[in-house]
Amino acid sequence: MNERPKGQSLVGLVTTDFSSITRGRFVTAARLEKTSQTGVGWVNANISLGPFNAIVGESPWGSSGDLRLIPDMAARYTTHLTGRATPFDVVMSDITTLEGEAWSCCSRTMLREAVADFTRETGLTVTGAFEHEFHLDAPDLPPAHSFGLSALRRTEPFATNLVQALEEAGIEPEVIIAEYGEDQFELANGPADALTAADRAVALREITREMAEALGWKASFAPKVSPDGVGNGVHIHFSFTAPDGGAAAYDADAPGRLSKVAGAFCAGILRHMRALTALTAPSVPSYYRLQPHHWSAAWTWLGDKDREASLRICPTVTIGGKDPGRQFNVEYRAADACANPYLAFAAIIRAGLEGIRAGLPTPPLFTGDPELLTPREREALGLYRLPQTLPEALEALEEDKTVCGWFAPEFLATYLGLKRDEVAKFAATDPKEICETWARVI
Repeated sequence: MNERPKGQSLVGLVTTDFSSITRGRFVTAARLEKTSQTGVGWVNANISLGPFNAIVGESPWGSSGDLRLIPDMAARYTTHLTGRATPFDVVMSDITTLEGEAWSCCSRTMLREAVADFTRETGLTVTGAFEHEFHLDAPDLPPAHSFGLSALRRTEPFATNLVQALEEAGIEPEVIIAEYGEDQFELANGPADALTAADRAVALREITREMAEALGWKASFAPKVSPDGVGNGVHIHFSFTAPDGGAAAYDADAPGRLSKVAGAFCAGILRHMRALTALTAPSVPSYYRLQPHHWSAAWTWLGDKDREASLRICPTVTIGGKDPGRQFNVEYRAADACANPYLAFAAIIRAGLEGIRAGLPTPPLFTGDPELLTPREREALGLYRLPQTLPEALEALEEDKTVCGWFAPEFLATYLGLKRDEVAKFAATDPKEICETWARVI
């Protein structure tokens, strides 16, 4: 009597907004194919929704206007293992006009176009992966040691079920660990093309949250859940593949093993990184995390296997004859889950492409403490302090005309309006309350 009619489970046609909240509309699984061509309705002003579910006052969008959410049928993520009564089933979607043209504020389209420009100009493909840290608010968990066996085992079967759910959804999880912070965990998954990597980031966060909620817990990806606690970062890994499948970012004989194109790409990122932080670390508590000596990122810094660097060349292994070229990648560390993953990766690719166009040399590799250097020594090494607050990051964004030139004016008006609203909303709030607030929404 209680069996659900065939084809009546729901599928979400979803988009992730500039506050990194995934929103959308649902159709029955039976109607999905029919819906795939024309999508479902969407509203322009939805892009000005802040994380607290109100359209901000400083928005270029009014009550008029209609759009479509067009599902990308190759980007469907489904699992039956979240603990809910029905499957988790979403399709990442593009926002278009009613005529099917790309909309200027669709972040997924922004990433697709950035990748296309990169490939057209270099002949290479961008691959990537998003590595996530998160906290579990689970009052019944006993204390445990950082990285400890019991720290993970005490969550069971949560950790095992989460990995199985991500595997079933096609996200290719590689490892889950109990991290350094109290009740903090880390998830890493395998590399994919840039658009798929961002899609996976969205699905991973939503599946993790849903599985925690099914147990009466709360999984938070907020950059800080308390001012003095360990921060949660999102490390955006990138590498390049040649048309023949070869490793195009790797050169065993070059500084840092970075090929010429990879070195120029990194140089472009560092040149524009102060502006990029407004897009990759885009919340008030993001800047509680981006502090020196926090193993996060505080300077425009290229480092080889150095966790204080904002651009970190990741280690490779040769055990068992492993090919280091195929493993080789760089991670962008000045990011967190308050950032829209499509927008963040698009900005990184755009900045790197600027470095390639300008023929920039590979930046100097640095290890140590920038604060122990003189200003002149730091300048010679290209070490500049990243913004220390969200208002400072927004100012850096507006001052960088190259970065602003990547985006439509209505995007900049929308994005800056959202972030200025956030700054004003929390101007008189103490850091503890700010962290607690963001822990509830991200």
